[in-house]
Amino acid sequence: MEYRIKEFFDRRSFLKLGTFVTGMLISHGPVFAKIRPFTSERTLSFYNSHTGESLRTVYWFKGEYLGTALADINYILRDHYSGEVSPIDTRLLDLHYILHRKLEARHPFHVISGYRSPRTNALLSSTGHGVATNSLHISGKALDVRLQGFELSSVRKAAIQLREGGVGYYPKSNFIHLDVGSVRYW
Repeated sequence: MEYRIKEFFDRRSFLKLGTFVTGMLISHGPVFAKIRPFTSERTLSFYNSHTGESLRTVYWFKGEYLGTALADINYILRDHYSGEVSPIDTRLLDLHYILHRKLEARHPFHVISGYRSPRTNALLSSTGHGVATNSLHISGKALDVRLQGFELSSVRKAAIQLREGGVGYYPKSNFIHLDVGSVRYW
């Protein structure tokens, strides 16, 4: 009897530990789960279509986001109207990393819109540019991009298959919107 209680406790402890570890993985978000665990570095490339600036950088190395690389990314994705720089959500960077790998892309993401200051967003919203009043661009959780060498519809389809946030399709303006908000498509 004593053996069975100890055996039950050990199994129970093991299950609790497994639940805890699973919870930790999930808490890092679904994007994290799609990145192969043995990847030692993550690289992103951007071309800002408004400023003409390019950046290719390792932003994550051996389990750590790299501060200097994140600062460089924040800068290239700044509000091109005002010049304001704000942090870009690392989940959004991971989403773009995964999408780039899924497509086996060789070219950088062409950025149409990255971070938008509240003032810029309000101005664009008021002038009928189809900008949401509470856009996720304001909080660094959204990017509008295109990817050279791929049909826009193919990039959209791949992004939707990831089921990691919002995917907006703007074929007339030749870009897709990707964000790390709730899963939705338009």
